[in-house]
Amino acid sequence: MKKNNMKYRYSIFMLLFALILINYIDRGALPFAINDIAKEYTLSKVQIGAVLGYFGFGYLIGALLGGGLADRFGTKKVWLCFGLAWSVIEIFTAWAGNIGVFFFGSSLMGFAMFRILFGIAEGPAYPLLNKSIANWAPKNERSFSLSLGLLSTQVAGLLTAPIAVFLLMTTHSWRTMFVLLGMVSFMFMVIFYFVFEDSPEKHLKVTENELAEIQKDREEQTEKLPWWTFFQNRTLVLNACGYFAFLYVTFTIMSWGPKYLQDTFHYNLNALWYMAMIPWIGSTVTVVLGGYISDYLYKKYNLKVARNTFAVVMLALTAFCFAMVPLMHTASTIIIFIALGNACNAMINNVYYSVVMDVSPHQNIGVFSGVTLAIANGSAILSPLLSGWLAQYYSYHAIFYATACVAAVSMCCMVMLQPHKKIQVDLPQKHTIPATH
Repeated sequence: MKKNNMKYRYSIFMLLFALILINYIDRGALPFAINDIAKEYTLSKVQIGAVLGYFGFGYLIGALLGGGLADRFGTKKVWLCFGLAWSVIEIFTAWAGNIGVFFFGSSLMGFAMFRILFGIAEGPAYPLLNKSIANWAPKNERSFSLSLGLLSTQVAGLLTAPIAVFLLMTTHSWRTMFVLLGMVSFMFMVIFYFVFEDSPEKHLKVTENELAEIQKDREEQTEKLPWWTFFQNRTLVLNACGYFAFLYVTFTIMSWGPKYLQDTFHYNLNALWYMAMIPWIGSTVTVVLGGYISDYLYKKYNLKVARNTFAVVMLALTAFCFAMVPLMHTASTIIIFIALGNACNAMINNVYYSVVMDVSPHQNIGVFSGVTLAIANGSAILSPLLSGWLAQYYSYHAIFYATACVAAVSMCCMVMLQPHKKIQVDLPQKHTIPATH
């Protein structure tokens, strides 16, 4: 390796940013086509909620699979396997309803099958991101580096609306939209194969100076813990419950935001493409700012301030903003409060993954990230289904009150974290027979 001052790891972080961006746009496109799909297959709001929620069942499974597989086989192989799978499934989602009618007599069953498979394929993304950042980032840059990867979630929320609406208006076909998105994902995975490596030690473009910088202060390799030890650590369990709220907010805005705007304010596609972007504008700034603030608080104070206090304050503001939405009477004020709530929520996106890295042995970061995401992704199921039920039998206002309550519960969980305490589990000791003289 050559000796120079280039830092190749930032190229890897941007590659991961692009990969998560594509991942999120692919999953977020469905809500913009849901009105056309509902008309074609005569779906009620409850059934729409089911179509949007099926993804969460598969996502939970994929999160569990991805983290463990990454710890065992390395991140590159798992990224490629699941990335290629979600690309193909995205393409075939275009015919999910017809396949369901043909084989099961129900379009809903077809969407259930493909959205669950799609969720399984996309589920490993964030455990893989966390494991990749842990491999490539120096310890004192983890929160900020992670926030760069997580920024893609918010940018994707910002870009999904114009991209999806543009494809729908240009092609006049929601099926063509899915095909084109799947093809782009497939081509990106080919690029990913040639650029990415599991760790800086394996990459030819990483210099000796940079490798030493990345490995500085890295904990020593220890014996890998069983996956179930996750549940013996209070901080990991509470952190996963806290992360539930972040994802609940995200999935509520992503899955029901477009339809809420269409039904409440009668926006057509010409207006929806930019109105649906607004809730994500602030979060694209705060998600990176949050990583910087978390690292600053850690260096100036301690982990409890950087994780607990920071999270509690932002979750309180998130709950307040969503509780205010039903009290507003104009589209502009409603969208502003949704945007503010999403921005506050995004500010601590990095905290949940940073806590896993703070507490877990390096060898367990992948699987513990997967378990964290699996628990939290109950929200990917609950949010669309509960929101559909509330919209059908109560009103859209009830959706926002429920979101505020979830954020408040999460705040209580984050108060009790102990991120400064590394997980300690007593493993069976190997007994040796003392030598006789």
